[in-house]
Amino acid sequence: MFRNDFLISLLSFNGTKLRLKKHPYVDGKEYTYYHFTHSGDIETERTPDFRRMERMPFPKPMIDNSNHNDVRVWRVKRGSKDRILIFSESAQYLVVLEDRGDYILPWTGYYIEYSNKIRRLIKEYEAYKKPKPLG
Repeated sequence: MFRNDFLISLLSFNGTKLRLKKHPYVDGKEYTYYHFTHSGDIETERTPDFRRMERMPFPKPMIDNSNHNDVRVWRVKRGSKDRILIFSESAQYLVVLEDRGDYILPWTGYYIEYSNKIRRLIKEYEAYKKPKPLG
């Protein structure tokens, strides 16, 4: 699935090519795969996450159909990183892309288990969509 969706097919988001973060390889898999299938805050201690693994079919269709009514898309700054969030409330799934200018990295994707996290994402999206004052 991951191989077909991210390595063989030529993905893009809004006309910008997607590339993978391949290094460092983890257990012979690309780093992007590792982020989509493992969880944890400390990189060297991430553990396999079966909820992430069973949802590996989700990222590609969400990226391809990001203009669908069920999908919310917005941009945020996380530290110095420009991130694009693609969220499906009905699937309770979030895809995180990183905008690198000439290309976009699929960074991670995961199931949103808790309703308070869903509410925070929706609130962040609504704030992003709200018109900004001029000046």
